[in-house]
Amino acid sequence: MASTIQQQLTYHTKQAVKEIYGADLPDNQITIQETRKEFDGQLTVVVFPITRFSRKSPEATGNDIGAYLLRQLPELTAFNTIKGFLNLSLSDAYWTSLFTTAVMHEKFGRFPANGHKLMVEYSSPNTNKPLHLGHIRNNLLGYSVASILAAYGYEVIKANLVNDRGIHICKSMLAWQRWGNGETPGTSGMKGDHLVGKYYVLFDKEYKKEIDELRAHGHTEDDAKKQAPIIREAQQMLQRWEAGDEEVIALWKTMNGWVYDGFAQTYGRLGVDFDKYYYESDTYLLGKDIIQEGLEKGVFFRKPDNSVWIDLTADGLDEKLVLRGDGTSVYITQDMGTAQLKYDDFGMDESIYVVGNEQDYHFKVLFLILEKLGKPWAKGLFHLSYGMVDLPSGKMKSREGTVVDADDLMDEMVTTARKRTEELGKTEGLPEPEKAALYDIIGMGALKYFLLKVEPKKRLLFDPNESIDFQGHTGPFIQYTHARIQSVLTKGGYTQQQAIVVPEVLTESERDLIQLLSNYPATVEAAAKEFSPAYVANYGYEVAKQYNKFYHEETILKASDEAVRNFRLHLSATTARIIASAMALLGIAVPDRM
Repeated sequence: MASTIQQQLTYHTKQAVKEIYGADLPDNQITIQETRKEFDGQLTVVVFPITRFSRKSPEATGNDIGAYLLRQLPELTAFNTIKGFLNLSLSDAYWTSLFTTAVMHEKFGRFPANGHKLMVEYSSPNTNKPLHLGHIRNNLLGYSVASILAAYGYEVIKANLVNDRGIHICKSMLAWQRWGNGETPGTSGMKGDHLVGKYYVLFDKEYKKEIDELRAHGHTEDDAKKQAPIIREAQQMLQRWEAGDEEVIALWKTMNGWVYDGFAQTYGRLGVDFDKYYYESDTYLLGKDIIQEGLEKGVFFRKPDNSVWIDLTADGLDEKLVLRGDGTSVYITQDMGTAQLKYDDFGMDESIYVVGNEQDYHFKVLFLILEKLGKPWAKGLFHLSYGMVDLPSGKMKSREGTVVDADDLMDEMVTTARKRTEELGKTEGLPEPEKAALYDIIGMGALKYFLLKVEPKKRLLFDPNESIDFQGHTGPFIQYTHARIQSVLTKGGYTQQQAIVVPEVLTESERDLIQLLSNYPATVEAAAKEFSPAYVANYGYEVAKQYNKFYHEETILKASDEAVRNFRLHLSATTARIIASAMALLGIAVPDRM
């Protein structure tokens, strides 16, 4: 078809209003949606906006438009109007044609290259501790959004800006010097990021002890925090690092190397990767030339103490420091410089920052400053803000006791998957290596799906036990459906080369499944435009749910007619491919056996 049925309905609805009522109906007042399940039909035209032209009741207006559409479009077989909703029924021939031409043979939500380049920056860890639960949501969101945008036709660069310098890593370094006794990941048996995190915790304990001692001797809390010997020593170490002290630099490189090795293992297990790494140690001096540019343009101003500011009060914000009086950078200075560096490196049309919502104000200010500086690429910057992840109290305390460690959580998910799967007896007869691989697929699929099915901006409560449910709104339910389909296909001896003869009459569940499968490209498009994997995640669940309805209502392998049997096998195979494709965009594997 040259155009979709929705496009045809939009065109002919406009024509109906023009011919019947002599008026021009704007495109933005035409809404076409799927018909609600309790009514007859598959597509619905919302009639209410048309009544101002018809000067009739919604029902009478719907009947006028419905009769016109029925004459113009051979795909339509019937209509009914319920209040202000014109429900349209499409012929079985339309749906079978759609299946054989658009669904079965398309590239399953893959769009042609659109010539646009886009960067997705995510993860952004600190090198003083392991990744935690918040990082998991960040990484999964970033990776999935990048995958969806690539499917939609963008050239995508996945970037990671590593916070590898500053007082935080000096704390771990100083604690290791004091108490490490030469310990390494090799001698301790710990992952490198966990080992460095251990010394960060040791530093914090000693720091709190010194603060308490100073307060006991009459210091205020603020003064004690500044005067504690251990923090002053860490600050001196940072100054030595910035001065290029060889001993400090050597230790910094060694300990960061341990952390990077640990991160690589965690990233590998999460299934995320990056095309480009940026390091704050390389970028922290960037941005000062942009400050000078802004002073010359009158965007920034200098205060008597020599500090540089921007006044954003006219934009509903406040005054913002962009350079200290001593000439040193603040975070936003570095971010301006890094934004320019990224654009100079790749020349992308858009750049997405995947960062938690506690940084909403920071990015609002950053983007506004870059626009005021006249950066032509500033309009393409977007902050993908996401909410925190909470856990039920008492669940999975981390080794640090404050945040949930990413590795611990993944271990717990696989353990829970093993327990739940064995309770249901779903792996009886499988070899042990296959069982282990399956538990990992289920556990990680449950974790990823639960975190991605919720709109990014929403705060969510993650319950590991609830996420591993083979009958609920979960990843394992979708995975199990895929395995069920593969079992049907194997038993049916299915091959893609089998001839397909479409039936003249479809059952309701066949038609509903075809209609849902045909929505996959539109789902990918919506997810790409909104930067929201939740569209794809929830679509995958709806497909799995609809397939199970079809599976229980229709005979597949024992269908009396061979042509019907083959058609239903093709329909099953297409469903499996779309489920696998949708889940891949979320970074979720689907097994063939469960």
